[in-house]
Amino acid sequence: MGFKCGIVGLPNAGKSTLFNALTRSATAAGNYPFCTIEPNVGTVPVPDPRLETLAAITRPARVVPAGMTFVDVAGLVAGAARGEGLGNRFLGHVREVDAIAHVVRCFEGAGVAHVAGRVDPAADIETVETELLLADLETAERTFERAAKRAKAGGREARARESAARALCRRLAEGRPARTFAPDAAELGLARELSLLSAKPVMFVANVGEAGFDGNPHLEAVRAAARAEETRQAPVVSICAAVEAELAELDPGARREFLLDLGVAEPGLDRFVRAGYALLGLRTFFTAGPEEARAWTVRAGAAAAEGAGRIHSDFERGFIRAEVIAYEDFLAHGGEQGAKDAGRWRLEGRGYVIEEGDVIHFRFNV
Repeated sequence: MGFKCGIVGLPNAGKSTLFNALTRSATAAGNYPFCTIEPNVGTVPVPDPRLETLAAITRPARVVPAGMTFVDVAGLVAGAARGEGLGNRFLGHVREVDAIAHVVRCFEGAGVAHVAGRVDPAADIETVETELLLADLETAERTFERAAKRAKAGGREARARESAARALCRRLAEGRPARTFAPDAAELGLARELSLLSAKPVMFVANVGEAGFDGNPHLEAVRAAARAEETRQAPVVSICAAVEAELAELDPGARREFLLDLGVAEPGLDRFVRAGYALLGLRTFFTAGPEEARAWTVRAGAAAAEGAGRIHSDFERGFIRAEVIAYEDFLAHGGEQGAKDAGRWRLEGRGYVIEEGDVIHFRFNV
């Protein structure tokens, strides 16, 4: 299991085209607003060449990559927080995801209509960001009203919640997304508790034309908006959704030739997936044996017992030990036995923090 990423943006920004390329599906992608009404959901294997390398060593019966779930939701327009367009239906879908991939149109072309009649990435980003903030402000104000009533009755916790809610309302009214709050801010904790839209990590996907990767002022405008984040720069991935859609239709051999002709090393979608993992601070560990080689996803800082629980709740409940080999050692010594012989195999307890690329076998008893 990876994470759930919502693909959002204005109508006709290229969201559904990108979703189709990611998932190799046939979702409708049309040149008119609200082509997508109900959210489309698809799970995509996470590209990781290390898994194939492990499989070449262990020769398992099957190879199972980690997965990412993408949700293509309806286009957002100005006034969505007041119910314009698909309004609350759109915003409700966004609340259910772990991160937001904000697709921004960075190509010209009269053949694809723009809801505002002109291509202006900075304005498009501001429109979407404003609607998320307005929806959050409405939620925060309702929370403050309830907290203020409880605070009148006294109690330290009630007064603390009222204070956090007041600060949250003030910051949102200033136009500051919740994700930019200080990590130890009480209002950030409340924002996450309320599943505020602006608290979710955001990455920008600049949808460029085939020749729009270099010298594209629209792409530079998206990068400038990303740098404007108060606490850190939001990731920007430039992708030509139309080219990715073509790549998705090709077999692996033809896909490699197409990439060579374009002068690029990998599909843009691979960069997109990696950026999403980095955005959420996710880590990958592996299990590898004769039956299966599989990649698993955990949050950075996850302990061995939590990783065991990713496989099965019984593994976590009955956790005894984790047999751990670093990926580089597994590769260098030709597998588990070679790593053991070289002294690179070790036993770790339930509190061991999983490192990126660890190859782990869990011992358990239930």
